[in-house]
Amino acid sequence: MLSKRIQSLSSSMTIAISTLASELKAEGKDILSFSAGEPDFDTPQPIKDAAIKALNEGFTKYTPVAGIPELLDAVSSKLQRDNGIHYERGQIIVSNGAKQSLFNLTQALIDEGDEVIIPAPYWVTYPELVRYARGKSVIIHTDDRSGFKITAAQLKAAITPRTKMLILTTPSNPTGSVYSRSELEALAKVLEGSNIIVVSDEMYEKLLFGDTSFTSVASISEDMYQRTITVNGLSKSVAMTGWRFGYLASASTALVSKMNALQSQSTSNINSITQKAAIVALDGAVDEEIEMMREAFEARAIEASALINEIEGLSVRQPDGAFYLFINIQEITRDSMKFCKDLLAEYGVAVVPGIAFGSDGYFRFSFATDIVTIREGIRRIAKFVKAYS
Repeated sequence: MLSKRIQSLSSSMTIAISTLASELKAEGKDILSFSAGEPDFDTPQPIKDAAIKALNEGFTKYTPVAGIPELLDAVSSKLQRDNGIHYERGQIIVSNGAKQSLFNLTQALIDEGDEVIIPAPYWVTYPELVRYARGKSVIIHTDDRSGFKITAAQLKAAITPRTKMLILTTPSNPTGSVYSRSELEALAKVLEGSNIIVVSDEMYEKLLFGDTSFTSVASISEDMYQRTITVNGLSKSVAMTGWRFGYLASASTALVSKMNALQSQSTSNINSITQKAAIVALDGAVDEEIEMMREAFEARAIEASALINEIEGLSVRQPDGAFYLFINIQEITRDSMKFCKDLLAEYGVAVVPGIAFGSDGYFRFSFATDIVTIREGIRRIAKFVKAYS
């Protein structure tokens, strides 16, 4: 009865584990969840005020599929101001979260047999979207020693005549690694003269730590601008996960037009109230709130990394951005699924096994929660590791 295409699609493991943790907690069990990629902060008040105003003014009708003009202008201004890249309205489309942007994109670009290069560890959704579009994921594996970043040599070796796309995530989910400008320039050099499309997922760009700086992939050169599709949103930096706002920008108006057509036949426009609220989130009105959240995440990153590295058998790189630790458990086991299942069952700590991100022998720990909970969670992990066999 079901199509072969839909039967090949797997559910998100991060969502599945978060759901299981919530169910166990609802049953009265003492569960600490570090599985969800969701800020524990509330959406800033100016954004909520804009939504309330829109609602009270009756802004509750259909809008253009790609987004209202003033919202597209706000996205354009943000990309010019923050990232040094310019897009007109017809080169931008807003969707129900960056996940829909990526779904629409793979459906619009990938044909059966097309190859998509994906560095691992990767966000769990990338290979599934490629599979659903009947493409083939070509995985480049990285580890702690490389800072979880691919090299120009690795990229060159992975390219074949069937290569259609490269997906880059900076800062990374799940590792928190960030590509420097020089590292991106080296990758760009490999791509010169090819028709390979680059998808740059920049969802965590506002959450950087220490002296780390952010470089938008499309800003590297004119060549990269033409081949790069920039994907971003407001879920992580502005704590708007439930609002479902993502956007995509491309130099190709033809691509954006076709994605508009696809979205018009599926979800049509995103929530009208969210669109009004997003303008405030994009125009700099809540920059102080964003900085407050960033500082809190940085403090947690520093303390949590130090605490994990005190546990014999575990090690972790302090992340440069985002709000995750990608913890190495290979001195104990390479079976991350069993490790995480046992940790949840025996000590009530929910984390995501590295196998979900294409890298067994690790697990992802989200520190998007309060520091007291983080300390208790790591205390339990330490007890579990000491007893683990």
